[in-house]
Amino acid sequence: MLESSSRPSSQQPATRGFQPRRSLLVGLVLFVLAVAGGIFFLRGREAPSPPFDMRGALAALQQAEGVWDNPWDKQSEKISALKGLIAQATDPVQKFQLSRELAQRYVFAGASEAAIAHLETLQGEVGKSLPQTVAETIKADLAFAYFRMGENKNCNWNPNPDSCLFPIERDGQHRQQTGALEAASRYAELLADPKTNAENALVYRWLLNISHMVLGSYPGKVPKQWVIDRNTFKSDYEIGRFRDVATSRGIAEFGAAGGVILEDFDNDGDLDLMISHMGIGDQIEFFRNKGDGTFARETESAGLKGILGGLNMVQADYDNDGCIDALVLRGAWLHDKGRFPPSLLRNNCDGTFTDVTAKAGLLYYYPTHTAAWADVNNDGLLDLFVGHEIERSKIQWPADTKNFELFLNNGNGTFREVGALSGIALKGFLKGAVWADYDNDGRQDLYVTSWGGGNHLLRNRETDRNGVPQFEDVTQSAGVAEPARSFTTWFFDYNNDGWPDLFVSGYSATLANIVREYLGNASEAVGERSRLYRNNRDGTFTDVSKEVRLDKLLLTMGANFGDLDNDGWLDFYLGTGDPNLTTLIPNRMFRNDAGKSFQDVTTSGGFGHLQKGHAVAFGDIDGSGHQDVFAVIGGVFPVDKFWSAFFKNPGHGNHWVKLRLKGKTSNRFAVGARIQVDVSEASGASRAVHRDVTSGGSFGASSLRPHIGLGQGNQIDQIRIRWPGSGLVQEFKGPFEVDRIYEISEGVSALKPIAAK
Repeated sequence: MLESSSRPSSQQPATRGFQPRRSLLVGLVLFVLAVAGGIFFLRGREAPSPPFDMRGALAALQQAEGVWDNPWDKQSEKISALKGLIAQATDPVQKFQLSRELAQRYVFAGASEAAIAHLETLQGEVGKSLPQTVAETIKADLAFAYFRMGENKNCNWNPNPDSCLFPIERDGQHRQQTGALEAASRYAELLADPKTNAENALVYRWLLNISHMVLGSYPGKVPKQWVIDRNTFKSDYEIGRFRDVATSRGIAEFGAAGGVILEDFDNDGDLDLMISHMGIGDQIEFFRNKGDGTFARETESAGLKGILGGLNMVQADYDNDGCIDALVLRGAWLHDKGRFPPSLLRNNCDGTFTDVTAKAGLLYYYPTHTAAWADVNNDGLLDLFVGHEIERSKIQWPADTKNFELFLNNGNGTFREVGALSGIALKGFLKGAVWADYDNDGRQDLYVTSWGGGNHLLRNRETDRNGVPQFEDVTQSAGVAEPARSFTTWFFDYNNDGWPDLFVSGYSATLANIVREYLGNASEAVGERSRLYRNNRDGTFTDVSKEVRLDKLLLTMGANFGDLDNDGWLDFYLGTGDPNLTTLIPNRMFRNDAGKSFQDVTTSGGFGHLQKGHAVAFGDIDGSGHQDVFAVIGGVFPVDKFWSAFFKNPGHGNHWVKLRLKGKTSNRFAVGARIQVDVSEASGASRAVHRDVTSGGSFGASSLRPHIGLGQGNQIDQIRIRWPGSGLVQEFKGPFEVDRIYEISEGVSALKPIAAK
């Protein structure tokens, strides 16, 4: 089951000339879209004729999906197709390739027993005639099929709070042990064979140790030469155990990779959850916070039934009505087979949402994974950047296909697209996008990552007479181009100096090289390493990744930041992995050590989930004053779906303040505002804590209502806010009490204390 690339791609069976017939289904979906007032989606975005039926369009796209259009879905259909091809095949090599792929598809579908039986038959038929490398591959396939069988029967189908938390202990150990026992035996056999490929051996060693962990026999029964020392995974700091309490709080959500928004959608003071999954047939789910830290699934009553799919979501109050809306992004990683529309979900302020995508002028049909909101022309309205995944080296896209779109808010519920007029020039597979005023000139700047096409820092210079912002590419002069294959990114002030710094995570590394790094051989580990760029306050940045101990292979798919211990320094959590089932690496949590370095607290905090991590959000879900962490866990194949996690903060004794900002000239929730909180400690020491109003990382959205840790500061001396758009600077002189919620309205001279529930 070893695969050489972490790159998802359209997967056809291992034979030439096989092209599934789908013309009738394509005709059907085009007809449905036309009737619904849609567009001919091979031509990009055009103004539709209302009304547009989003539910009908999504249902038609789901129905039209061909067997081989999506490498991850329709595994049963793929299995049937492969069986037919095998029966027809006469070339022995082709037949063997198809047979091996059939076994893989069984595993992808969750049918490990069928995969094992098929592989054992295949091994018996051709085993003696296979070259060494191919024979090893079949043995490894068998070992992993057994490994996956153990995961299915224990971790996936019978989970508990310790399931799949690395290093696996206590209740995370398997009760049904057949799969892990067989896997351990077969990986040991592969490692004992001197002919085994040395690169593959690193993977076998990793999975051998995990097999013994789930059996409860680690490290004692791992052969000494292959054991990975427990201290390898020891945390740099004891952060306290964050227990996964998702199920007990009413959030039993099982699915593939997807997005999350943790936000107070109904304005009752409690954070609610909106969760999506990437499949075009996957229902978006809405969980309302009942006010006691528990949740009720209210998807249907919220008007979201039939709103499907979405690998990422971002929120904003785009119409300034005081109720936060959501944008769902679809089609990621599917190239031209991912021409799916987004959904702009307008919050009706009555507990329901309405899809207004077409009415708002945001209807397009490109594969999209990233979008970001900001007031880019300082008119008090939130605008939208959307990055598309247009890789022309693989797909012959029409000449007018757009790699990105910049939508300016017209102030009447609609947007106009001005990307070509903005000076922005981007190409390739765009993966991450974030806004921040990195040079403190009062205008929001943009950073965009791509998977192999180069990253870009775009400085917002001015707004022309037509209200269109003009951008300048300053990537090279600012020194922020790397890593070359990038994914998650964000701006945050990690060192509390009032200037936004920039984190960019690489997305190119094999499991073998990640294992090398764990084993202390980082110099030999090949792949794209993360970058932390410190803002030099002069328009340039310095790469401090090594200095702060973040020069690592992190293979990040979802991420966000927050303050785990309310000490006033921003920490972050990374959801890790890639589509390959064998890429079982722990999700990672890093604590900010007073801006000097980042400490890995994955193990001590209980954050090291081995299942694939995607969207992440930080927020105080139960009103305790401590930020919890919510993570959408799950990969792309049916067998790789998993349960979302809610890591409950145990508390750390530090103080905090929560702010509810109300823009007047600025956008309603003050997205992009700059905040400084000055606090005094009992010892007489004083300090400043800096924050921007943002949803955080680029994959997963935290609340737009700031939660600011104050450490041991027991008195707020001053709160300073620079409002976005208007540029108004307000200073509120204390003393103010800590551990409180305050409402601050733009232009109003006094804070308004809000009673906590």
